[in-house]
Amino acid sequence: MLSRIDHGSIANWWWTIDRSILAACLLLMGLGILLSFAASPAVAQKIGIADSFHFVKLHIKYTLPAFFMMIAVSFMAPHNIRRCCLLLLAITVLLMILTLFIGIEIKGARRWISFLGIRIQPSEFMKPALIITLAWLFSEQKRHHNIIPAYFMAIVLCIVCAFLLFLEPDIGQTLLVSATGGALFFLAGVSWAVILLFFTLIIVGSIGAYVALDHVRERIKGFLTGDGNTFQVDVGREAIINGGWFGQGPGEGTVKRIIPDAHTDFIFSVAAEEYGIILCMLIVLLFAFIVIRSLFIATKEHEQFTCFSIAGIAMLFGCQSIVNIAVNLHLMPPKGMTLPFISYGGSSLFAVALTIGSLLAFTRKRPEARMSASLSSMTAIV
Repeated sequence: MLSRIDHGSIANWWWTIDRSILAACLLLMGLGILLSFAASPAVAQKIGIADSFHFVKLHIKYTLPAFFMMIAVSFMAPHNIRRCCLLLLAITVLLMILTLFIGIEIKGARRWISFLGIRIQPSEFMKPALIITLAWLFSEQKRHHNIIPAYFMAIVLCIVCAFLLFLEPDIGQTLLVSATGGALFFLAGVSWAVILLFFTLIIVGSIGAYVALDHVRERIKGFLTGDGNTFQVDVGREAIINGGWFGQGPGEGTVKRIIPDAHTDFIFSVAAEEYGIILCMLIVLLFAFIVIRSLFIATKEHEQFTCFSIAGIAMLFGCQSIVNIAVNLHLMPPKGMTLPFISYGGSSLFAVALTIGSLLAFTRKRPEARMSASLSSMTAIV
């Protein structure tokens, strides 16, 4: 038992952490492992891996250190997270540039780079680092009353990161980063001219992607007209319909046997077919709770850097979840984006752990609130 008057580091963490957000994240991690057992064996067999549980073992292997990483980051003070993210942003931008030249090409895209046999996707780690850096720039702009050109620096950072994502190409991540960054600009209270410029660049970039990239054009046309290669999306949607309220039962799904990305982009469809709409509603509610709870805490926060960071992370986390689920429901063209904590992928899991660990650190009660609670407990005892 941890006493409220105990001021050790673990006790202080426990009594200041937002335990409801932590519990929701742990549930999502557990569901990720459960659904890995449902989706991954069929994928392993289909690509000729002898061990059916190859991806399941890897998912658990990634989830455990990701959990400890999330907890470790949640112990950090906001100013230390800011420093780490500034360094991480510089490193990931450099790695993204290197990826364009020496990265591993998969399905026509260079998004991964290998070091010492370890393959990572730098853009996954760039996202939380960029959002927290933007939050710091906006808070500094307001604190120093326009003395530093923070808004200009923020725009440059967003353009650089979006351009690198476009070159990989990773249009889904480009739109995600741009939309989240644009929302932060709006929350920071920049002029409408800047916001209009920002979204003009997004529109121009989207049109450029449609014109320059064949696979983007095919996906959008397939979504709008139903023509072209829409196999994965069509099968995923049918799996959701066939699952009904309670699903076909564990192991009884068919979508995982015919979709190549059943354990990553379309794991939500696997969940719907085998476990039903009830489980899918639980997953959606968990994501919604984390986002809404975080935004509620952000509205109560007086320190601007913390407020912007919480809001930015919540929007990044929520938008990525919405995009993945919307693709599975055929409400958006395919984007190749993972479902946080649930989809298979080492870089994705560790990046989400870093993101949520930062969120937990920012949403912790301030030291003065912790001291006030301790004094209240002592007074009640007396």
